[in-house]
Amino acid sequence: MVSAVWPGVELGWSRRISVPSTASVDPTGAEHSWHILDNGPELEARGIAPAGTLLCVHGNPTWSYLWRGLLQAATNSAEPWRVIAVDQLDMGFSDRTGKFRRLEDRITDLGDLTDALELNGPVITVGHDWGGVISLGWATRHRSQLTGVVLTNTAIHQPQGASIPAPLQLALNPAVHGWGTKSSSAFLRVTHALAHPPLSGDVRAAYMSPYRRASRRDGVANFVADIPAGPSHPSYPTLEAVAEAVRTLDVPALLLWGPRDPVFSDLYLRDLMDRLPQADVHRFEGAGHLVMEDRDTAGTIMDWLGQKYDDGDGPSKHETAKPASAAEFRPLWAELDRRSTETATAVVDMGGKPAADSNPSRDDDPESGRNTAPASPAGTASALSWAQLAERVRNLSAGLAAAGVKPGDRVSLLVPPGSDLTSLIYACVRIGAIIVVADAGLGTKGLSRAVKGAGPKFVIGIERGLTAARLFGWPGERISATTLAPARRRLLGVTHSLDDIAAHGAAVIRTGTPEPAEPNADDEAAILFTSGSTGPAKGVVYTHRQLSAMRDAVANTYGLTAGTSLVAGFAPFALLGPALGATTVTPDMDVTAPKTLTATALAEAAAAVEATAVFASPSALRNVLDTSAALSPAHRDALGRVRLLLSAGAPIPEPLLNELTGLLPQASLHTPYGMTEALPITDIDLPGISQARAGNGVCVGVPVSGAKIAISALDDGGSATGALTTDPAVTGEILVSAPHVKSHYDRLWATERLSSRNPGWHRTGDVGHLDDQGRLWVEGRLGHIITTAMGVLTPVALEQAIEGVDDVGRAAVVGVGPEGAKVPVAVVETLPQATRPVLAGPPLTAAARSAVAAANPDAGISVVIVVPELPTDIRHNAKIDRARLADWASKVLAGGRMTAP
Repeated sequence: MVSAVWPGVELGWSRRISVPSTASVDPTGAEHSWHILDNGPELEARGIAPAGTLLCVHGNPTWSYLWRGLLQAATNSAEPWRVIAVDQLDMGFSDRTGKFRRLEDRITDLGDLTDALELNGPVITVGHDWGGVISLGWATRHRSQLTGVVLTNTAIHQPQGASIPAPLQLALNPAVHGWGTKSSSAFLRVTHALAHPPLSGDVRAAYMSPYRRASRRDGVANFVADIPAGPSHPSYPTLEAVAEAVRTLDVPALLLWGPRDPVFSDLYLRDLMDRLPQADVHRFEGAGHLVMEDRDTAGTIMDWLGQKYDDGDGPSKHETAKPASAAEFRPLWAELDRRSTETATAVVDMGGKPAADSNPSRDDDPESGRNTAPASPAGTASALSWAQLAERVRNLSAGLAAAGVKPGDRVSLLVPPGSDLTSLIYACVRIGAIIVVADAGLGTKGLSRAVKGAGPKFVIGIERGLTAARLFGWPGERISATTLAPARRRLLGVTHSLDDIAAHGAAVIRTGTPEPAEPNADDEAAILFTSGSTGPAKGVVYTHRQLSAMRDAVANTYGLTAGTSLVAGFAPFALLGPALGATTVTPDMDVTAPKTLTATALAEAAAAVEATAVFASPSALRNVLDTSAALSPAHRDALGRVRLLLSAGAPIPEPLLNELTGLLPQASLHTPYGMTEALPITDIDLPGISQARAGNGVCVGVPVSGAKIAISALDDGGSATGALTTDPAVTGEILVSAPHVKSHYDRLWATERLSSRNPGWHRTGDVGHLDDQGRLWVEGRLGHIITTAMGVLTPVALEQAIEGVDDVGRAAVVGVGPEGAKVPVAVVETLPQATRPVLAGPPLTAAARSAVAAANPDAGISVVIVVPELPTDIRHNAKIDRARLADWASKVLAGGRMTAP
């Protein structure tokens, strides 16, 4: 029976136990009554032997109620675990002892309780807030019983140079402490307000129930007063002893974190990761201090237990993919080394350098490896030859190592594509540093989440990036990509400039100091962030082997060999240019806003290197066509020499490709399908698109070199639960297997587990099917499936049908209503563009419904809404944000204002 006072708690879990105390503050022979929530008796009554015990310790000012979700999950699991969630003495519904209990006492108290419970068998400690410290204290003193550690937002050490978090400083202030923590309920209410979304009234009441009176809040006040703010504090030695002992724990560990916590920030997560390097980590973006309330941490813990333990007696022996042999590995920088004496141009920047950098009167700078001579007919470009690029990379590698960058250190690169970024990428990966790349197209909030989440040790950026690092408190020592004035340098906290680093590196090399050792093939090399179009951007981790496999997939699929000249208007391919041995030019554009690429900028970049290949996003190409009237005959001649066009990042309509043949008459037009986790996966060219014609989705072609595709069929609820198949006409989630698929998601254990639950395969989250020719058709995203009363619908084919209606530009089809009974709603752009959102008139509505019925007789559009512009993702400016549209349409059709989506 569930408690009416404590929602989510079974009455049978609540029990009391009298425990003899050995704490130093208690008189000899003293006993205290503890309150615990314990599912052990229930499991015993059901004849179930649990896999082990989860010993859960709350912090301040919560109580065992915090762990009710874990109690429910562990009790009802296919392999149940016993959960003992304690109320610490002076807290919750345990005894008020009248004594000031310090950290050492509380660790002793917990040991007294487990002795009284005669706890045996495998134990996993679970802790939150100051319960994390206490649980770890118990763990380090009960190693024979310990089999694992789970921690949520907590801290066991104050990193050097970091101050106590401001909220704790306030709570410790003598003028505030007594009133805030005991006389009033302010400390409790502030803590409860940290939930995202807010706690319901009955849950807030349950959390408050043990602390209604001031006489019940002594423990709350004393817990705060016992925070070891410095070495002179009585509890400091115990805290330091626990912190160091944690380093010796060799059991599996899981760290679950709410990054919005104003007290236990990512600073403390990184400290714990350093002390528990074996830990699996999951950061729940958007969650805060009460992460157990904000997200399904209980489900994550149970999944982790299922992966790590077999029958509760030790680590599971799950198979993992074996890396390819070392003999097959050719590092990313191999081509750079091979061409290190060549004077031919390697990298060209168009219009992005200071005037001094293109002054023909200056000689090459041997200290930095930078060529300052003009490099192209455009007259505004600067370039590096292969020899200069190789020298620049060597100098930066040596200089970065001398500045303290070590193998495994994360280096966030806030530098736009061009020779500086190229040099930095290769310098970092050569010395084993891990590059972190998250572009400004994520927006200020998204970029800040990404950088903080990755936790770089160094940040290298242009002034704008370093200003953001200062304003938003991004971690990492700061290095400027340009030379700043001394005052500006001090303001931004900059320790070095790139030219300083390179000059110092050149000096180190001249002394004969051995160059830093190259990393191993299976070491982590890069963290590349997704676009954020399907939720908060995720960090995708690649090893050196996987980056090299990406290079090889591109080279083998498209025949790109040394000597190719390419225009990289799509940021990911700027990284691969030198690895392919290709001369690479970045157009004069804002690569974080693809629509800024003009026809003139593309043509001038192509002319600068006599380009044979162009990589650009669909929205960039749309703007190229829209601005093509400004092209001169020379511009058109330069574009006429291009032999290959690749456009990735979002589906590209066939009419747009046909228009492009007028600008690129000799080019083979390809639209590879892929994602940050695996790029590319499949490929198709314009004739292939024409041959495929209309179908259920967008035909994206056949797998690229080294890749395999499979489908996991959908069930009636729209979930991909079916066995993997390559049979034609089976709609389901698309899975890919290839040497260049990511290693894992960074600090997103649960997301990675979901995406890789089929060993050797990555679940893309996209939905589609294979046809009888082995071609892949993409029908949408799992999150965009519409579960109607008639069955499951995918949106893309319906959208394509509507886009064939006269006067319709782009269309999106979304579901409105409850799961299993959603109705499809079409949201469209019209030609000419509407001035404001409106319900479509009868003729357009009828035409759209007729088109959808012809494409799928089982689909029926209920409403058509016209908008001036469909919302798109922030990186590619091309992927329609269907989730946002569905939410907007639901509100509009429920009577909300018809504002722009």
